[in-house]
Amino acid sequence: MNTPPIPVIGGGLAGCEAAWQLARAGLPVVLFEMRPTRMTPAHHSDRLGELVCSNSLRGAGMNNAVGLLKEELRRCGSLFMQAADANKVPAGGALAVDRDGFAAELTAAIAGHPLITLCREEILDLPEGDPVIVASGPLTSDALAARIAALTGAEHLYFYDAIAPIVEADSIDYDVVFRASRYGKGGDDYLNVPLDREQYLAFVTALLAAEKVAPRDFEKAVHFEGCLPIEELAARGEMTLAFGPMKPVGLPDPRTGREPFAVVQLRQDDAHATLFNLVGFQTKLTWPEQRRIFRTLPGLEHARFARLGSMHRNTFLNAPACLTPTLRLKTEERLFFAGQITGVEGYVESAACGFLAGLFAAAHSRGSVLPPPPPTTALGALLTHLATASPKGFQPMNVTYGLFPPLEGRHRKRADRRLAMAERALADLAGWQREIADLRT
Repeated sequence: MNTPPIPVIGGGLAGCEAAWQLARAGLPVVLFEMRPTRMTPAHHSDRLGELVCSNSLRGAGMNNAVGLLKEELRRCGSLFMQAADANKVPAGGALAVDRDGFAAELTAAIAGHPLITLCREEILDLPEGDPVIVASGPLTSDALAARIAALTGAEHLYFYDAIAPIVEADSIDYDVVFRASRYGKGGDDYLNVPLDREQYLAFVTALLAAEKVAPRDFEKAVHFEGCLPIEELAARGEMTLAFGPMKPVGLPDPRTGREPFAVVQLRQDDAHATLFNLVGFQTKLTWPEQRRIFRTLPGLEHARFARLGSMHRNTFLNAPACLTPTLRLKTEERLFFAGQITGVEGYVESAACGFLAGLFAAAHSRGSVLPPPPPTTALGALLTHLATASPKGFQPMNVTYGLFPPLEGRHRKRADRRLAMAERALADLAGWQREIADLRT
């Protein structure tokens, strides 16, 4: 083949998805991943697409926008969704995956594709080529981040992301912890640690007094609102956690028939149900403090931690200022950006961004133009937000129905409105799918 390989920088969710879409369009790809040559503060393996935070891909139903986004990706031939569906684990109304199986499947697919070359080396500068896809993620290395910052003409924005601990299932006291999903939806997929008022208040006091990992002197700690460390939430008020991640509503303890004052939920993290993560318990406490404080929770007194929480810097572009509506850098349009570095938040959104960048870059390489997906779709709504949000104070964003154009006609209840938006999206997606099919032929 005479076409030179298209460089894709980063072997995370977005990079893998972008490489896959380029290859499906018949184009050769070289995918660069610096691990294991150089590891990051958050990763633990050399597998592509390793999930470093939760193993949940969030809601599975059409009542929330991320469920619709997953269905759109599924219908459009996403590698990410193929691996997710093949490695799902019980999670009530959410889609969660066995993180090891998921990453292994992604790695095998990429390594086994005849048009994709996997190159394990750190990229310190942007390679030659047109197009080039940058999917280096929120943990972009300092050297590459500096090069990108120089091209954008502005200092990078960043925030800190905190990871929740994982507990070994056989170290949990099941005489105390009970199985249930909120309001009984999804069966008994979650483990629930019940706390009375005294236990809850003692836990909050311990969080506030605990030693935290401090940011480096030259960095300001800015957290994404949707992923705040548990101790940051506790600092907002004594009852903040009881109305947030420790909310007991819809979770009666079957031994008493009453809802506890507060609960800690644990979600299955692997296919064999040997690991459970503490839902919403992302943290920047020091590791000794995590062991000490989380073992004060009822039923977790002897908990063994397969992974403790940690904190790392997430780097992202001010997308409305820096990127075109097709994810190209305004100052150097041979460069396409994908994933969390564009200012999307969440696994699914990151993969979706890689999916879009791969298709846009494939069309560019072929000398054609692929129009963006309709703004009435989840893919289109996310892309429209990146292109049209206010550059002032731009922050990472999950996909929500609030990003969609409003429905015309009569007023509907919230649940009916969301389902109607989903129906409209999937109908409008069909025409854009034909554009993709033409690109792949």
